[in-house]
Amino acid sequence: MECVRSGVLGSRGSGKSFASATPCGKSSSTNLAACTKFEQKLHGKVKPLQLSASGTSSLVHRGPVLKYQRSLAVRSTSADVCTTFDENVKGVTSHAVEEKVGVLLLNLGGPETLNDVQPFLFNLFADPDIIRLPRLFRFLQRPLAKLISTFRAPKSKEGYASIGGGSPLRRITDEQANALKNALKEKNLEADIYVGMRYWYPFTEEAIDQIKKDKITKLVVLPLYPQYSISTSGSSIRVLQNIVKEDAYFAGLPISIIESWYQREGYVKSMADLIEKELTVFSNPEEVMIFFSAHGVPLTYVKDAGDPYRDQMEDCIALIMEELRSRGTLNNHTLAYQSRVGPIQWLKPYTDEVLVELGQNGVKSLLAVPVSFVSEHIETLEEIDMEYRELALESGIENWGRVPALGCTSSFISDLADAVVEALPSASALTTRKVKDTDSDMDMMHYLSKMFLGSVLAFILLLSPRLVSFFRNKLQ
Repeated sequence: MECVRSGVLGSRGSGKSFASATPCGKSSSTNLAACTKFEQKLHGKVKPLQLSASGTSSLVHRGPVLKYQRSLAVRSTSADVCTTFDENVKGVTSHAVEEKVGVLLLNLGGPETLNDVQPFLFNLFADPDIIRLPRLFRFLQRPLAKLISTFRAPKSKEGYASIGGGSPLRRITDEQANALKNALKEKNLEADIYVGMRYWYPFTEEAIDQIKKDKITKLVVLPLYPQYSISTSGSSIRVLQNIVKEDAYFAGLPISIIESWYQREGYVKSMADLIEKELTVFSNPEEVMIFFSAHGVPLTYVKDAGDPYRDQMEDCIALIMEELRSRGTLNNHTLAYQSRVGPIQWLKPYTDEVLVELGQNGVKSLLAVPVSFVSEHIETLEEIDMEYRELALESGIENWGRVPALGCTSSFISDLADAVVEALPSASALTTRKVKDTDSDMDMMHYLSKMFLGSVLAFILLLSPRLVSFFRNKLQ
């Protein structure tokens, strides 16, 4: 997650980046089966987010995450138009020209220049899905965001300077959008593609405004996060909730939200392809430890707020390794979580601690796999390629490699296009989805003590060295 990493860049020395973004190109038109062994294993295991017109949300059990539609036709609620799908060929018939389909790609965004860093960090920490304060204390959200972003910006700028002075995330996401548009054309679906960033330009609100101006009649929302988390997909979806409350156009617009897609066969095979390719770089590929490094989230998100991220990540790794084993790749593997903030407990094990342990245990060859990310950004280019690589070599690991992010890999983009086509029949007005508010079900005192007081303590400990230095200089 680019935004969180932007606020907590480490102090380790910089080095050369050993992986780069996969160049964008034309998408393959290969069609993959909609229901696979991967999806069948996951029924009932995940808890995606549902929306309501009131702006509330609820994590509820529903399986699988992405419900593949087998119906041959669906009628739009906004227009008397029938979109027909062929069950054997993943394409849309000529009936689709009567509709105007839009696809909204959601991502976090990142500062494009060093001057963008501080306002970008403010946008990040002002998000209540990043710093989860109880309702009674949400008036502190913006003052806290201002304080934290001011103190974190200098260190964060150093990190962005080390990767060229800004984040490449917007450029790569735009390239993915163009590649997806071409892939959909190959599947006989004309669609307008929009990019909405949560914390920097183009903001999600800008993309939504353009969707309305373009008079889109059916919308597929596709977060570019394979696994769902409150702090990533959930935060961007909450923006849609707020708009649905206030705008009659979107309240009646048929929308299908692909909440997570890590279990799709195309994604799993694309990841396995990249891992296999990078293993061949090592002199003894069979001895390499495959090291999955995922972005972490605070443990309270999982325990108290019901975030399904950890379960989905573990399922994701199991599916990728199952695919590799089916190809004869039997390497050992492990999963750890990176980019934690402050002294509060995040998902374990931590990437930096595991790297040291692996070196101490005699592991000599390691292949890092950034499994949370589909685009290169500061957490791959700086944190993994520089900080973690240096730490690994210092810990006794002699051979280091890193799998690049998927970027515009043709098989990956083609599978995203399949996901869009499959999601269209399930599009419906968000106002018809009735759910309860989970916040009202949580014990306030328990929530207060574990979320608010713990977070405030973390901020004090994070900022105290600079605060002490600041006041010391003022008093001299």
